[in-house]
Parts: sequence; C-alpha cells; structure tokens
Amino acid sequence: MGIRSFFATPFAKYIVNKHRKAQQEAIERQEFWLTNNLKKAEKTIFGQAFTFHKIRNYLEFKSLVPISEYEDLRPYIEEAVHGSADILWPGKPAYFAKTSGTTSGAKYIPISKESMPFHIQGARDALLHYVFHSGNAAFLDQKLIFLSGSPELESPNGIPTGRLSGIVNHHVPGYLRSNQLPSYATNCIDDWEEKLAAIVQETHQERMGLISGIPPWVQMYFDRLETLTGKKIGELFPDFQVFVTGGVNFEPYRQKLMESIDRPIDVVETYPASEGFIAFQDSSGEEGLLLLVDGGIFYEFVPTDTYFSAAPKRLCLAEVEIGVNYALLMTTNAGLWAYSIGDTVKFVSLNPYRIVVTGRIKHFISAFGEHVIAEEVERAMGAALDAHPEAQVVEFTLAPQVNPSVGELPYHEWLVEFDKQPKDLNAFKQALDDSMQKQNMYYKDLIEGKILQPLVLRSLKKNAFIEYMKSQGKLGGQNKVPRLANDRSIADQLA
Repeated sequence: MGIRSFFATPFAKYIVNKHRKAQQEAIERQEFWLTNNLKKAEKTIFGQAFTFHKIRNYLEFKSLVPISEYEDLRPYIEEAVHGSADILWPGKPAYFAKTSGTTSGAKYIPISKESMPFHIQGARDALLHYVFHSGNAAFLDQKLIFLSGSPELESPNGIPTGRLSGIVNHHVPGYLRSNQLPSYATNCIDDWEEKLAAIVQETHQERMGLISGIPPWVQMYFDRLETLTGKKIGELFPDFQVFVTGGVNFEPYRQKLMESIDRPIDVVETYPASEGFIAFQDSSGEEGLLLLVDGGIFYEFVPTDTYFSAAPKRLCLAEVEIGVNYALLMTTNAGLWAYSIGDTVKFVSLNPYRIVVTGRIKHFISAFGEHVIAEEVERAMGAALDAHPEAQVVEFTLAPQVNPSVGELPYHEWLVEFDKQPKDLNAFKQALDDSMQKQNMYYKDLIEGKILQPLVLRSLKKNAFIEYMKSQGKLGGQNKVPRLANDRSIADQLA
C-alpha cells in the first residue's frame, strides 16, 4: 500500500461523516449560505442596486432579487471583466471561467477566492466517498489522467481567464501532482486532435489507475489507444479501476465505453459547473447524485412548467418534491444571484438530497406543444439499446422537421451515429418511438391525431459529430453536443 492510499482511507471516513452531518442540517446550511452571501456582497454595486441590506429571509430575497440569466448579469460581468472591483462580489474575481455560449457567445463566469476551494473539494470528496464505500484506494498510487482544457490562462486586466478544467488544473493537490497525466506541456496543446495524439503517446505504456473526462472525448482517447496498441483498455491498463465522469448523462455512452474497456470498471459520476460544484455520486448503490448543500451555494428550484411564465414559482430546498422537473438557480459566493445555469434537475431522494440532471431548460422540442425534454430522449435511446443489444451508439441529437416534403406529416428527426448498426433499423426506430409515446402523452396524442408522423431516424456517417464539433471550434475539452433543439440549426449541418 502506497502513502496516498494509506492516508486516503481514514480521511475518506472523515469526509463522508462531514457530508452526512451536512445533509442532516441541510436546510440550516442553505439558510446560512444565503445569509452569508448576501451579507458579504451588500456593499457591492449589485448588492446596493437590489438593497441586500434589507433582506432578512428567503421570502424577502426572492421578492427583491429577480431570476437572472447570463444576459441579465452581462453588464455587471463586463464591468468586472474590465477590471472594476466590488461589482457582484467584494474585490475582483480570482478567475473568470470562460464557457462556450450559444445565443450569448462566450460567457465569463466569475470565480472568487472563496468559491475556488469548493470546486476542488467537490471532486476530491467524490473520490473519497468512492474510497469509503468501495474500500479501494489503490488507484491513488497509480497514474491519474484528467482529460481537460488547457491550463494556460489569459490575464486580461489582470484576472486569469480560461476553461474551468484548466483553472482547476492549477489547484490539483500537491500529493497528486507526481502521478498526474498528461504532462503540463501536452495539456497546453490547443488543438484537440494534436493534443489527443500526444496524450496517447504519453500514456499508453503507463500504469493508469484513474481516468477522468467527458464521455465522448474519453471514447476518442480509448479508440486511439486501441488503434495504436491493438488492445482493449482494460488489458492495456490492468491497474485501471475508476472512471470519473461528468458534464453529460453517462448512460447513453456507457455501453460503448464499457466495450472499449472490456472488463468491469467502477464509475463515479459528478456534476461540476463553472458556477460551482453541485453534486456527485456518493454511493454506487443509490440512484442520483448527492446535492452539495454546504458548498458556498444557495439553491433555488423553479418547476419547469412555470419557468417561462410571468411569475415563475421559486422554491427553496425545504419546499422541493420528489419527481418534479425543476430549473436550477444558484446564488453563489462568487457573486451570482438567483442565477439560472440552464440545467433542469429532479429529486430522487430527500433524505439525503439526491438529484438527477434531466436536461437543459432551453433544450427541448415543442414545435407542436409536445415539450419533449432530454431525459425522455435519453431514456428512449436506452430502451432501444436494451431491446437491440447488438447496437452501439456513438452520439445522437434530434430536432423537429416542421416543413417536410409535400404529402408528408411533420416529424421528429433523430440523427444518430452508430458504431454498430442494429440488425433491424426499423425495429430500433420503432422502439425509440414506442418509448417516446409511453413517456410523453402530448407526443403520443400528436402521433395518434395524425399531427405528427412517427419519428424519422437518420443514420449518420462515421465521425459526423466530431466533424460537426470541429467545424464549430468545439472539439474536445468540456464541449458537449446538445441532445435536442427546437430548431434545425444543428440538424441541418449534420444531415
């Protein structure tokens, strides 16, 4: 047993007990962070504009501070980006996490010196929960790879700015530095394909214990390793024990990744965001991810059916229910206030508080009033793959076709890149449509009412999604293909 694994076991027990206590006091911890964050920021430009000094409780907070999206905060953030202090949070941000926006272009999410430690602790504590429940800490003595963005940061107006994963790379604990891969020089390569080739060369003869990254980009890494060595990942890396994933729902990628590994492997799912580390899988035997209630963030939850109304219904943690789809709002110790990060979640447990990510509040299809969400399409794909185990999917997305050929009814078009085609493509398509109709009664009514025809499945050429992401300048790193859209901006480029 190495020194890392030796000390990890008792520390894991301490951390697990700490989170258990936080869950028992979850409502009190949430009240603390709301009060703390408001008090700290009451003299900022934003705090004065929204009279933070008058706010004494949650009811007053939501009456005085409106829900904000990035565009609402953009004027304040731009002031901070240009170097002004005391705008959203006291002083200047420690970092800006630069993210790829869609309608908003590039976004700059502030990270403060107070919030940065929680980004690191979230990832650390996810691994320590795994150590505690599995009894396995040996992977910590092997090499660890984090497929991430470049750690090279720009510093406009003196504030370091870059991808969150690159920022976090500067805060990897010293005790892990000596076994972290890839090398700093390789990690700084900007072009993803060039970087991936270098990572493969650096790592294919190493003793890898843990691999972490967003599933589609990890799959590219696995494919390159298998092409180079002719070996499955589990054989190539016999010490590989833990795969850590986050950023997207893992299930649509599980089958192909597990085939690439070709032996059982433990998976730890996390829910990091530039705005804060939100949740992680605390137990392999329980559904959902543990909501981090004591991590500098005050959460609010808006039932999705009210989100776009004139008066969205805002709830604190004490008011949530199991099984309801909520848009997630965050008030953070970096200066985001009732901020909608765009994700939707639902609770699968209230003791402790566990959530699953169900999609994006603006990523849905409702061209005909059906309001199909990501959770439904991912579940439908899972059902189709269960019914056709010979099939393997690399990636998929879908969009409405409201202007079909003459004589055709409109439809939902599923654009799917298969690694292995199903034996019967029509039967696979039928399984998808059957699952969608079972899940979404509005979609079913539209099919039965002859407003829509059953979905159309388009099988794409190999590497279609890679080529699309490359064309958008979003190949690799933390970038993700949206599961669905209410327009054809992605579909028409893929078709």
